[in-house]
Amino acid sequence: MKTIEFERSSGVLMHISSLPGDFGIGVLGKDARHFVDFLSKNGFSHWQTLPVGPIDEFNSPYQSVSAFAGNPLLIDPEGLLADGLLTEDEVDDARYDGSPWITAYEWLKETRIPLFRKAFSRAGILEKAAMAKYAQQEAYWINDYALYMTVKENLEDGRCWADWENTALKERMTVEMAKVTLSLKEEFEFQIFLQYIFDKQWSELKAYAGEKGISLIGDMPIYVSLDSADCWAHRHYFDLDGKGRPKNVAGVPPDYFSEDGQLWGNPVYNWRSLKVHRYRWWLKRLERSLDLFDAVRIDHFRAFSAFWAVPAGEKTAKNGKWIQGPGMDFFKTLFKSFNFDKPRIIAEDLGIIDDNVVKLLDESGLPGMRVMQFAFIDDANNIHYPHNYPRNMVCYTGTHDNNTLLGYLWDIDETQRRRALDYINYQAGQYDWQKGGMDCTVNKAFLRALWQSPANLVIAPIQDLCGYGADARMNTPGKAEGNWCFRITEETLACVDQEEIRALNRIYFRLPKA
Repeated sequence: MKTIEFERSSGVLMHISSLPGDFGIGVLGKDARHFVDFLSKNGFSHWQTLPVGPIDEFNSPYQSVSAFAGNPLLIDPEGLLADGLLTEDEVDDARYDGSPWITAYEWLKETRIPLFRKAFSRAGILEKAAMAKYAQQEAYWINDYALYMTVKENLEDGRCWADWENTALKERMTVEMAKVTLSLKEEFEFQIFLQYIFDKQWSELKAYAGEKGISLIGDMPIYVSLDSADCWAHRHYFDLDGKGRPKNVAGVPPDYFSEDGQLWGNPVYNWRSLKVHRYRWWLKRLERSLDLFDAVRIDHFRAFSAFWAVPAGEKTAKNGKWIQGPGMDFFKTLFKSFNFDKPRIIAEDLGIIDDNVVKLLDESGLPGMRVMQFAFIDDANNIHYPHNYPRNMVCYTGTHDNNTLLGYLWDIDETQRRRALDYINYQAGQYDWQKGGMDCTVNKAFLRALWQSPANLVIAPIQDLCGYGADARMNTPGKAEGNWCFRITEETLACVDQEEIRALNRIYFRLPKA
């Protein structure tokens, strides 16, 4: 296959929820457009987010009840005011008076859905006609999702479908499903309304970003949750037993970072069934993502080559085995289905990588990833040093799973720190670690080393542009609680050294082409 390369450019990694604003979470409104302005003004070309689907009980966007739906908490109340669906007083009541630095998930979960129900109750003929048209356009997934949420939240106490007491609904018996749709018609339509509004506001943001020359990059977890409309509606595409329980679950084997490996618990795919159906579900999933985003990062790309399957019930990921994935057969089907005149997919090829993964990435022509923080683990001249980056790579100071740059420098040992500071030519006297001295210029030195690399696309988390420490970390893998809360404020964004950033994009030829 031909190599699919980004132009030489740069971007910022920040989730929608981390945007500043009054509503306890970043939303798809004016603050999102202001951030697009910030990116455009400073010579960036890309805004990368985390997955935008509904979150789980721990607020993770990587364990969602749908691979297709949007997260209603990201809906902008002011947009509903402009549509005539909320009053000014109702929007004012939706403003959060607590800390602007964290996402107020518990408050949001108590207050936001009741607010949206008020908006839904005022939907008139035009809105309902638009909703019907939208539902027809998204027919592959929207009805399954709306019905799943209706049953789950109203009849089954929030339980996963595999635990439902109503066997007829668990097994998707058509007559029983039709009865629920009729008896809970308003709830069913409310779920569609939420997705309609999310898509409407998202489309407006994407159009604005396009006008400003900003490409939106999404993030797609390779696996989906068992507790999802996808597993319920398409269980033959997953490795499940007759009761809907996983036979094997996903994870990664023990490595340098974890002696037990990582046990994610998601059901793995039945790739044989997917292939028989020419990967239809996957193609529809990608079609949806590529409608929302200009390009998308697929997490854990190596599973397309071979994936680690752990027997269900194991306490750790140690006792799994590698099972062959679909390989190039999947990507040949993909390339026939979508226009790849420009990059549409980023392959997250981190972790345990063997020759077969390298071969698959090479044959597919997709850009892979590098993370600068991984360069300094040992004294080997490894692939994560910026001087070793190939052109067709998307390279980061760190990702959402890494510490911030400053937090990282505090955590590593003195030998690794010295190695890192020597590499970026940061002189010893500038940063007195023993006395706790802090100097934000260390971040600038890291960014400069990344920006001058051969990689076509470089991306920095917003925390590293701001010079934040470990308390601004977005996620700590293996830790269930306390993640996904980080937010910025308008004042913080204004304090970013924008002159320095514009200079980096200009000096290293990463400005957008006129």
